[in-house]
Amino acid sequence: MELASLPLLFLLSMTFAGVSNAAGGIAVYWGQNTAEGTLAATCATNNYAYVNIAFRNVFGSGRTPTLNLAGHCNQASGTCATFSAHIRACQSSGIKVMLSLGGYVGNYSLSSADDANQFATYLRPFGDAVLDGIDFDIEIGGSAHYDDLARSLLNLGQVSLSAAPQCIYPDQSLNTALSTGLFDYVFIQFYNNPSCDYRSGVNGIVSSWKQFTSGVTATKFFVGVPAATDVKGYVPPDVLTSQVIPAVNGSPKYGGIMIWQRYTDVQTGYSTSVKGSV
Repeated sequence: MELASLPLLFLLSMTFAGVSNAAGGIAVYWGQNTAEGTLAATCATNNYAYVNIAFRNVFGSGRTPTLNLAGHCNQASGTCATFSAHIRACQSSGIKVMLSLGGYVGNYSLSSADDANQFATYLRPFGDAVLDGIDFDIEIGGSAHYDDLARSLLNLGQVSLSAAPQCIYPDQSLNTALSTGLFDYVFIQFYNNPSCDYRSGVNGIVSSWKQFTSGVTATKFFVGVPAATDVKGYVPPDVLTSQVIPAVNGSPKYGGIMIWQRYTDVQTGYSTSVKGSV
C-alpha cells in the first residue's frame, strides 16, 4: 500500500504530552517566510514547545488541497516531503509539530460532513513524518462543517487538535467547532481586534481570556501575541511578562503563549525575551 493512501490512524500520533502545569510553553507559527530559517533550525533554538506549520490554505468544496509555505517547498514537485527529517528532529527534542489549516489568505471551505471526512483522510503532506496534530486557524470561508472535520480526524485516529480563534468571544469562524469540546489547545489571537487586544489594556485581554476559558472546553489555552512591533495589538515583552502572564497563569488551563510568527520573532527576539517568564 502506498504511504499516501494510509488512513490517518497511521499518520498522526498522540504524542502530545502538553506542557507542565508548573510552567507554560511557547507555540509559534512557522512557514510564511524563507528568511525565518528551516523548521529544524527553528526547533534547535529550544525556544518553542510547539511549532505550527502554516498553512494548508486551499481545501474543501472540490478544491485540490494545497500548501502555502512561502518558498520553503513546492508541493507540486514533491519537495515538501523533505520536511520529514525536520519534523522528526523537532519531535526528538520533545517539540510538538502541528499542521495548521486556513490562515487569513487562502481559498477554503467545507461543503458537507462528507467533504470534511474526505479532507480528514487527506491530511498528511510531509513524506513519512508523523504529525502530532492539526491546528484550525479558520479566518475566512465560513464556519460550516469544521465540527465535522474535528470529529472525522478523531475517528480516524488519536490526534491532538488545536484552534486559533480571534480574541472576540465567541469566534465567528471557530465557535461551532470549539463547541464540540474536542480540542486540546486553544491559541487565542490577541491582536488585530481592538476590543480585546492590548489596545484595550491588559484588562481587555484578561476579560477575553476568562470568556474563552469558561466558555470553551479544552485542556490548555494560550495567549497569542505578535512578535512584530507594527502589528496592531502588539504587547511589549516587559508588559507580557510583568502584567499579562501573571494575570492568567494562575488558571489550571494556562498553557503558555503563542507567537505570530517565526519570521518576525527572528527579527525582534521576542521569544528569547520572554521565555524565562512564560
